[in-house]
Amino acid sequence: MASRPRSSRLRRALLSALVTASVALPVSGAARPAAVPAPAPAALGPLGTAAPGPLAARYAANRDGIRAAEDMAARNGDRQRAASLRDMAGSARHFLAFDGRDGGRSAEVFGDLSRAGRIAVLVPGAGVDLDHYWRLRRDAEALLRELGRGSAVVAWLGYRTPVTVSPGALTPGRAAEAAPQLTSFVRELSAARPAARVSVLCHSYGSVVCARAASRLDVAEIVLYGSPGTGADSAAALHTRATVRAGRGGADWIADVPHIRVRLPFVTVGFGTDPVSPEFGAEVFDAGDGGHSDYLKPGSVSLRSIGRIVAGTAGRHA
Repeated sequence: MASRPRSSRLRRALLSALVTASVALPVSGAARPAAVPAPAPAALGPLGTAAPGPLAARYAANRDGIRAAEDMAARNGDRQRAASLRDMAGSARHFLAFDGRDGGRSAEVFGDLSRAGRIAVLVPGAGVDLDHYWRLRRDAEALLRELGRGSAVVAWLGYRTPVTVSPGALTPGRAAEAAPQLTSFVRELSAARPAARVSVLCHSYGSVVCARAASRLDVAEIVLYGSPGTGADSAAALHTRATVRAGRGGADWIADVPHIRVRLPFVTVGFGTDPVSPEFGAEVFDAGDGGHSDYLKPGSVSLRSIGRIVAGTAGRHA
């Protein structure tokens, strides 16, 4: 019986160390993405429909916005950002939304949204911005190849993600800001393509975002992978009709993060119950033995599992 208090004290000590390290480590590099100036995007109304014509018009409008952001980055001497934006403005890229300010916001479509019967929305975790967007793009492309025809994947960078090693990555503030944006986006997407089966795939800190939005997301599946916790004690506490699934790779370092939640004055630190634990009550899927960035790696066990979930062919139990 004495082991439980010792375990609790150890978890709290580890969490305290994480907070201290987050504050103490230099994060000057984190200011750089937000410091790159960009113009305000053109005001675009709701998509309304995912018919080819309106989609093409939306893609073209955002392509113009990306080019304007590229020009401003180049004028300010940021060659790296300008090069990234030049690639994003290519004719083969399809953005439903783009805003180059404050680290960047975007929603890019992979596949033919106008014909998709299955849509996966990828919600990234900490450390993803326009300068590191290639990670999200890589995952979206891999998932689309796994799903095949009749599917679309949307890489949703719709919020200011926290720096990976920072107090923001240990607290729910950014998630609280992001949840209404995710809710609005998914609602618009579903209205534009009402016959499609929509799933949200939530990586790492993105799990906290999805949990905050869960009760207002009309989707088939909420998939949590590489999650530090959600801020909720259980899947039932998310108050969603969606099937909640969770997975963690055998070599994912997130397993070592203490799964506790400590309410301090003015802030809550940590995200509580481990989503793959029996107490949480999610449907646990086989995530293989990969690491934190390997869930959508081509050929991986977790990619196959997630592909079946999005396709609606996954069994009720892993």
